[in-house]
Amino acid sequence: MKSQKLAGKTALVTGASKGIGASIAKHLAAAGASVVVNYASSQAGADRVVAEITADGGKAVALQGDVSNPADIVRLLAGTKAAFGGVDILVNNAGVYEFAALEAITAEHFHRQFNLNVLGLLLTTQEAVKHFPASGGSIINISSIVSRIAPPGASVYSATKGAVDSITRSLSKELGSRKIRVNAINPGMIETEGTHTSGITTGDFRKQIESQTPLGRIGQPLDIAPAAVFLASDDSSWLSGETLFISGGLN
Repeated sequence: MKSQKLAGKTALVTGASKGIGASIAKHLAAAGASVVVNYASSQAGADRVVAEITADGGKAVALQGDVSNPADIVRLLAGTKAAFGGVDILVNNAGVYEFAALEAITAEHFHRQFNLNVLGLLLTTQEAVKHFPASGGSIINISSIVSRIAPPGASVYSATKGAVDSITRSLSKELGSRKIRVNAINPGMIETEGTHTSGITTGDFRKQIESQTPLGRIGQPLDIAPAAVFLASDDSSWLSGETLFISGGLN
């Protein structure tokens, strides 16, 4: 019998049409949560995730919204409330990564990543907590191992994830009195559609990462999603302000 530890809860997962976000959405639904599968542009992907959840007996809807756009965030949370009455779990997963050497960094490169990875996360959280119940809830920020290992060519991306880790700690203190827990998951290299497209999960770079990883492989979305269920549930009721590195020991 499936665990229903999230029965009666509503979860909003941003950027959930594929990859880590899709896996988290499906795992939260399997644990009993009603899930809003947010997407910016990939409606087909979001609809697939919803179809898989409902075919498995779960509850889910797909809602469009670019969380780097403040107006979209307000509309997304209004849609979440209309669909399921509020929100108990927010997973800030939407993000973008782009690598560039120092001499190639531009204002556009900087703002594209900070506007989504940092400002978008903050504004989504700001709007979401208005819809949390008095009993509190859980916010899970998807950060990255790059906040700690900071590889060359990733100064801006690593900076965004360093900011996410700091935001996680700060908001855990700010929202604790409202019984809202705030934690981060910091994945290592994960094999997703996005990392395939960028080419970083193939060739010599992947081999280098695997050779440095004690468990000898890169990760899969399935390696991340169960931790999100744990952080969303009462199993982690005294856990807040933490950054959980899931990287095969690489960190």
